[in-house]
Amino acid sequence: YENLCMAFIKAAKGKRNSKAVITFKASFDENMAKLQTQIRQQTLEVGDYHFFHIQDPKPRFICAAKFPERILHHAIMNVCEPVLERYAIDDTYACRKGKGTQKAIDRAQQFARRFKWFLKLDIKKYFDSIDHEIALQLLNKRIKDKKMIDIFTQILNTYHTRQGKGLPIGNLISQHLANFYLGYYDHWIKENRKIKGYLRYMDDFILFGHCRSFLSDELMQTQLFLNEKLALEIKPNIQLNRSVHGIPYLGYRVFPNKILLSPRSKQRFHKKFRAYEAKWQKGKWTLDQLIAHMEPLIDFTRVAQAKEYRKTIINRFGVSS
Repeated sequence: YENLCMAFIKAAKGKRNSKAVITFKASFDENMAKLQTQIRQQTLEVGDYHFFHIQDPKPRFICAAKFPERILHHAIMNVCEPVLERYAIDDTYACRKGKGTQKAIDRAQQFARRFKWFLKLDIKKYFDSIDHEIALQLLNKRIKDKKMIDIFTQILNTYHTRQGKGLPIGNLISQHLANFYLGYYDHWIKENRKIKGYLRYMDDFILFGHCRSFLSDELMQTQLFLNEKLALEIKPNIQLNRSVHGIPYLGYRVFPNKILLSPRSKQRFHKKFRAYEAKWQKGKWTLDQLIAHMEPLIDFTRVAQAKEYRKTIINRFGVSS
């Protein structure tokens, strides 16, 4: 029960005034008892998703679980996250406490200073391609509680892009499972291939080396491993280049001596700034609401050498620096 209470607090964070949270709280004890019973009896009500599209920056199909299921997801991860964390290598940066985008960018720059060449890869339709059977085999090696594995199985069975494949984008468990799934590759590339320069943020990863031929060979080995062991394909937009030319990564361009915003990030931000400004000018948002939406974008630019860009936005809208 204590775990479910913690899960409720996490699931309700930032949404306490939403209709779903208010409705759940109106019969709190009854709803929590129902969740407890579902877990004990393995009769989970999962997979009733709300589907919608977003553009950020490319089109994404989001599957949002209903609030009681989101509580369940948090309760599961309260138990399983420490287990998955112990399996993770240091240089993976998504869905982990104390990691994140900024740390990944800083690490990429450290490697860019040490190695002359980089190989940047990402996975073709990653969430849609994750194989349920392989995911469960990997989970079985780490999680020994059969009931927990049964819960993961039930959740996986609620969603398919094609038979036995796919995770719904937008759910907590999907994020953690997707990050864990490529952990198998992380260990192989570090322990079997002995690659010293490597980092990953979800399915965007970079290998570093001192010469082009070395990374070309690792590319072939990586393609074979991902295809045979994880049923994944690499996107064709493979980038193999010198580190001094800059590494396009997570919305930035990372050089050994500087970090810049990528042109695409600037384009995306300008589009969002104009949309936000229009809402404010039409009276749909207060100035405080405008600033609240602007500040995450400003925070993103702080990693990069974009002082003048930030200054323009700050002066125009009065966003705090």
